Amino acid sequence: MRHLWIAGAVVSAVAVVLLVVRHRRGHSLLVPTLTGSIGAFLLVAGWLFVVDPGAPKNEAIKTGGLAGGALVALYALWLNDRRRRTDEERQQVESARQELENARAEHDRSRVADERFARSVELLGHDAEQVRVGAMHALAGLARSRPEYTQTVLDVLCAYLRRPFEGRPEDREELEVRLTAQRLVADLLPRADVEGGPSYNLDLTRAYLEYFDLSHRRVGELVLRAARLRRSNSFHHAVVRGGAWFTDAESTGRLYLHHMAFHDKAWFSRFSCADRVDCTGTRFLGANKFAGASFTGAVSFEGCEFAEPIDFTDTRFTGGLNLALGRPSVARTHAMHISLAHENTLPDGWVVERREDRGLGLVRS
Repeated sequence: MRHLWIAGAVVSAVAVVLLVVRHRRGHSLLVPTLTGSIGAFLLVAGWLFVVDPGAPKNEAIKTGGLAGGALVALYALWLNDRRRRTDEERQQVESARQELENARAEHDRSRVADERFARSVELLGHDAEQVRVGAMHALAGLARSRPEYTQTVLDVLCAYLRRPFEGRPEDREELEVRLTAQRLVADLLPRADVEGGPSYNLDLTRAYLEYFDLSHRRVGELVLRAARLRRSNSFHHAVVRGGAWFTDAESTGRLYLHHMAFHDKAWFSRFSCADRVDCTGTRFLGANKFAGASFTGAVSFEGCEFAEPIDFTDTRFTGGLNLALGRPSVARTHAMHISLAHENTLPDGWVVERREDRGLGLVRS
């Protein structure tokens, strides 16, 4: 028993050698651990027998067993940590593989979407009206499934509406195609009461529009320069986040602009309308310009709010004017005329100088 610790030291040394060799070769360390555990048991127990020969043998054996067990426990902890790190590395590899698969799938979807977009745009030039209508619906479907295409699809639909069109009776089939484009434009725009999300721009310069309805929609920039508005067109309760340009546009039917919100400039320079224009309750939160505009139908600005001075320079209202604003506002009224044959409501302090010619009155604010 006295030389037991020597045997333990030898066994422990063998365990160390086995540990080094098997670790370098990448083999399991279970055998070195068990060998080391036996060596630790013999070494500790034998040393206790030498140091304190009178001590109970069972205590020495118990202490040696604890030393050997501690070594096995350390191996178990190391093995568990290694397994955890292996699992983490496996998860990282799997995550990287999944990201690669997702990127590949997204690339395939983008390629298919690009091909679908190109094919639909090509079909917009087809001779058959039903083919063009189908192409427009395909574009709208693409915008709904791939929101990043929405502005591009709107640009294409607006470009179609900017194509020359006279609205003759024999062009009825083409008109139906254009009405489809108008409806899809409105459908793709977000609702005005929905917060957040992008606001899309519409460029309808010189477009022919009939029964165009953007009511309750939110728009970024709205460009209607030199546009021709026929029949009845509605923009009521719409929100325009960017600038709005109706410059040189003409409307032969009713125009509903009530309860709108223009957050940026609202330009109606040289705008002309032959029927009623309803701007009741609309808020003009940026610069405005009605210079040179001509209204031959009744116009209502009742309850409107203007954040900046109203520019009515050289504006003509020959069908009646209601300017009962929601709150007082400064106005530039140089060469502004109103009809004396119709009922007019002007802000307090405004004066109308009667003119003998053409039944018009010159307005002084």
